Amino acid sequence: MTEQTWFIIAIVIYLAIMLAIGWWGYRQTSQYDDYVLGGRGLPPFVAALSAGASDMSGWLLMGLPGALFLTGMSEAWMAIGLLIGAWANWKFVAPRLRAYTEVAQNSITVPSFFENRLRDKSRALRILSAVIIIFFFTFYVASGMVSGGRYFEATFDGNYLTGMLVVAAITIIYTFVGGFLAVSYTDVVQGLIMLVSLLVVPIMGLIALDNPGDIFSFAADNPYASYTEDDLNTTYFSMFAGVSAAVIIGNLAWGLGYFGQPHIIVRFMALRSPSEAKAGRFWGVSWMALALLGGLMTALVSTVYFAQNDAAVTDQVNFETVFLDLSRILFHPLIAGLVLTAVLAAIMSTMSSQLLVVSSSLIEDLYKIVAKTKPSERTLLLLSRGAVLVVALIALALSINPNDSILGLVGFAWAGFGAAFGPIVLASLYWKRLNSAGAIAGMATGAVVSIGWGMSPLSDLMYEIVPGIIASTVVMIIVTLATKPPQQEIVDEFDEAVTLAERKTPVRAAAEPAATEPKTIS
Repeated sequence: MTEQTWFIIAIVIYLAIMLAIGWWGYRQTSQYDDYVLGGRGLPPFVAALSAGASDMSGWLLMGLPGALFLTGMSEAWMAIGLLIGAWANWKFVAPRLRAYTEVAQNSITVPSFFENRLRDKSRALRILSAVIIIFFFTFYVASGMVSGGRYFEATFDGNYLTGMLVVAAITIIYTFVGGFLAVSYTDVVQGLIMLVSLLVVPIMGLIALDNPGDIFSFAADNPYASYTEDDLNTTYFSMFAGVSAAVIIGNLAWGLGYFGQPHIIVRFMALRSPSEAKAGRFWGVSWMALALLGGLMTALVSTVYFAQNDAAVTDQVNFETVFLDLSRILFHPLIAGLVLTAVLAAIMSTMSSQLLVVSSSLIEDLYKIVAKTKPSERTLLLLSRGAVLVVALIALALSINPNDSILGLVGFAWAGFGAAFGPIVLASLYWKRLNSAGAIAGMATGAVVSIGWGMSPLSDLMYEIVPGIIASTVVMIIVTLATKPPQQEIVDEFDEAVTLAERKTPVRAAAEPAATEPKTIS
């Protein structure tokens, strides 16, 4: 059989597993809360790998190895920032958010939590949050579909549109049918595929080298990639050479974005109990550290392997195909095909998580506000699935003729969410004095500053998340202190959430005596 045939067999196996998990998720989903948040019953291992897989898209397997391969260790600052940010997110946000979202009227989306936490009777905070989510994630999903089409072009020499439609269709089906559980458990499979691939490929590449120790010196002393004898990359192993302090700070600041990413922190809300955030942190950070190490080692091995074996990297501009090319060379086509599904897994896991978050915001944060009567569980389930389909179709329309404006949005969408939501999430969990006026002002400021900065020449000086977070935080504090303090019941609820976050029993069980009198917005 030809290489392409083996690749197709591998992809079919992978896609069949995704659909099977989607069907399983459908069988487990009978209530609206199950579809949106899995009934708050996610084990820490599942929550951790789901958060990691939905976070790390194709950048982990293509962008990071390519940047490290071409430029050197100075590109590692972003990975370091992300690892620190992920640890801090699990440590400081996960347990309190898990407790507080249930205490605050069983909030099942980030916008509904903001409104319930701060008793915003104007609904402005919830609507603004939902609009930000819907806008950014619709284009984010479109970029994932574009990546899927490009993946099929590069891997199978196929048609872009056909590849995009296949990736989109499978992702839409299991998200549409299985909801949160299907998305979370497919993320686990996808996360494991990504991790195993990122570890196996550089290990096999290292074994194939005549002298494995060369990876720690070769790139700085020899021509490779686009470098020549007269123009060597002598600073390859330096983390500081040719990089300004502003760039280092900006790259490290990627980690700050974690606090405001809806598709990641919603996994914290779905944990079985706040105490399980500790186990989630262990699994999540361990997975991420090993995956990032795999990306680093792939780059180091590739600098030697491609130069010494007279092999060519397909992408001769950004060299983002070193992982894919190394996989094809080292393994039997069937195994290589299974390894190559890691890139597809990264794309689909991120896209499915974003689809579900957008669907949840459309129904929970917009439709339920304007609905004149309380919808039934069946109606909410149907509407949520319909919202997934509508958003996906819009994203598909945007992806048919890909252009830089769509792909460019991904670069500052992370900053937009981090600046708009990050400070508000942290303040909601750790500052009693926060009020709705301060949250609205800070959120709007963070979004506007990060987007404006990202679209200006200033983005070349520093990543827009830094000024966005600073502006959001300053405005949030000033407006909060200049307006009325929160009512006593809000302060009391804050204390209750903090207490419950430190308990080892599930929040639902701890709060059971008060369940007969649900809180209402006053």
